[in-house]
Amino acid sequence: MITSETARKPRGAYAKTAGRRREILEAGMDVFATNGFRSGSIREIAEVVGMSQAGLLHHFSNKNELLAGVLELRDDRATEYVDTSAPASIETIRGFVRLIDYNAHQVPGLVELHCVLSAEATSPEHPAHDYFVRRYDWVLSFLTAAFETMRADGQLAAGIDPASAARGMIAMSDGLQVQWLLNRDALDMAEEMRNYLRPLLTVEL
Repeated sequence: MITSETARKPRGAYAKTAGRRREILEAGMDVFATNGFRSGSIREIAEVVGMSQAGLLHHFSNKNELLAGVLELRDDRATEYVDTSAPASIETIRGFVRLIDYNAHQVPGLVELHCVLSAEATSPEHPAHDYFVRRYDWVLSFLTAAFETMRADGQLAAGIDPASAARGMIAMSDGLQVQWLLNRDALDMAEEMRNYLRPLLTVEL
């Protein structure tokens, strides 16, 4: 007989499993950010969370599946600052700048993760290659749409091409992250991005 008490047990078990998966993903994020995907091992991630490799593989069947989960977690965090469900606009650009600032001050491991994995993933054989190709295409499209809206609203300076502005913003972001990782005291990534964007706009960020 299923009672209300027994009916609640799966929920508790699910919550415990979800919490454990989250711990594994957080550990995977740190390990992949430090060592890259190729050098980061399941064994090392399992040790971080105090599990056996077999126990970890109960939650993620292989390293590629774990990587997919890590990248999804990273993207979920980004949506807290950039509302991808809203129409692209100047708020999109402001959100990206806030995200850059948040990453630098609160989760620097995400900056490392992006730089290490995106460099590795330039190889077509890398398991995250297709992910990064799709991600860059999507980010370019989303930022271009934001700059197009800004042009229509009179918020983009005369002569600025939305697609070029979007590509420049992506290139600026990637370059700043590498420079910042080499010397974290040398620059403020968010402020440098604002400095890049100000001449392109007719309004304040």
